[in-house]
Amino acid sequence: MSEITTPASGELETAQGGSERRRRAGGRSAERIRSGSDGTKYRNLVNTIDKTEILSAQTLEDIHDASLTVLEEIGMDVILPEARDRMKAAGAAVTPGSERVRFDRGLIEELITHAPKTFTMHARNPARTVKIGGSNLVFAQVASAPFVADREGGRRAGNRQDFRKLIKLAQHYDIIHTTGGYPVEPIDIHASVRHLDCLSDLVKLTDKVFHCYSLGKQRNLDALEIARIGRGISMEQMETEPSLFTVINSSSPLRLDGPMLQGIIEMSSRNQVVIMTPFTLAGAMAPVTIAGALVQQNAEALCGIAFTQMVRKGAPVMYGGFTSNVDMKTGAPAFGTPEYMKAVIAGGQLARRYGIPYRTSNTNAANTLDAQAAYESAMSLWALTQGGGNFILHSAGWTEGGLTASFEKFILDVDMLQMVAEFLTPLDVSPDALALDAVRDVGPGGHYFGTAHTLARYENAFYSPILSDWRNFETWTEAGRPTTYDHANRTYKQALDAYQQPALDPAAEEELDAFVANRKSEGGVPTDF
Repeated sequence: MSEITTPASGELETAQGGSERRRRAGGRSAERIRSGSDGTKYRNLVNTIDKTEILSAQTLEDIHDASLTVLEEIGMDVILPEARDRMKAAGAAVTPGSERVRFDRGLIEELITHAPKTFTMHARNPARTVKIGGSNLVFAQVASAPFVADREGGRRAGNRQDFRKLIKLAQHYDIIHTTGGYPVEPIDIHASVRHLDCLSDLVKLTDKVFHCYSLGKQRNLDALEIARIGRGISMEQMETEPSLFTVINSSSPLRLDGPMLQGIIEMSSRNQVVIMTPFTLAGAMAPVTIAGALVQQNAEALCGIAFTQMVRKGAPVMYGGFTSNVDMKTGAPAFGTPEYMKAVIAGGQLARRYGIPYRTSNTNAANTLDAQAAYESAMSLWALTQGGGNFILHSAGWTEGGLTASFEKFILDVDMLQMVAEFLTPLDVSPDALALDAVRDVGPGGHYFGTAHTLARYENAFYSPILSDWRNFETWTEAGRPTTYDHANRTYKQALDAYQQPALDPAAEEELDAFVANRKSEGGVPTDF
């Protein structure tokens, strides 16, 4: 039985004192956990909950049919002659003297059947390898922000020092399964060689799967070689073990530009991962109705997915959805909205209809770490969890509609992602968890604080948040009334202090350095500045 007597009459004050001590202890425990709440329990997540279906079977087919009508009757502008040639050879109708290509619906439907339902992305550390598709859930760091921010430095242009810090944070927390792209664009590195330095940093500072930008053939080729060197394998083995991914964005509405198409050719031909993602903001680059925006998203996604299979049947590809709305007063993008949620859930239904892994995002449009940042991200996470997202880009650190990577928001997101992971953990209903012995032990009117059942489990019984402050008002006031912003600011610095660089084979590091140095001596890639 417990050391605390069941409260009754004169014993009530003692019990209240015990409750006060427990509240204070909970606050101290939360403070301790904030220094780093990571662990291998957050790898290899599986989402087994029933997925929400916002579209009826008929409306799902209506969107599918309308999308194929768009590709048949209107078509896509394809801004790369080689891609048009490949499409024509596969049976598409290329308008002579034009960039317009139209696709028979039967051709699209046949090609997408070759896309794998599941596949594996291989990391240089096999323990960090991730499974894509099915019920698997993979979180990737924020990517491609031009600005970076923390409380001390404010909002500033991307630079290599902050780039490296964000990469280290991605390595530190196991809930971040892969990096995304460059978490922030380091503009203090010349664009001609930026990809060489950044990808080298990704290999050295993390042991997780990483991304390459499709910004021209040579950048793709350099990235493929860097990924191969990092894993210490042959290119032949890499072709059987996808180790690199790229995001291909259509230039909505209804265009695929040259670098994106070249990226599909270089990556799919080598069996590397393509994430085909239209960026369809309703009312701007897509119809103002969410249904119309979904039709356009689906048409563009299916066109890109089909092209990956024209390049190489069976090449791994994901169906990407990024439909949201704009503020019709200002034209600014809005995220984490009810409209975004509907689009995310509907996108999941479409991806499942085609049997293709689904990529979506954790988004918000907040300009600082405030309630808006939290509730818009919570809405996004709710939608992508219910909608069956498999690969979640921008999972941690995204603010200002993607313009800024925030150190403090990264920590807030890590906490929220871990809460999602805990929520998705199946409820234990084993005989031991049903706790009949504990109920018999306590009986009516008792309490469970001191039972053997509780004492054996109390340290790990519940999730311990990184940022929540559970101290009572008086204790919190005595501590200076710290905010979530304060806790997140301190925590990201503690995580950087605790960061441990993963081991890299010395021979691989030497080969990597030699490759980067040689490519730099050749001038990297041509730029116009």
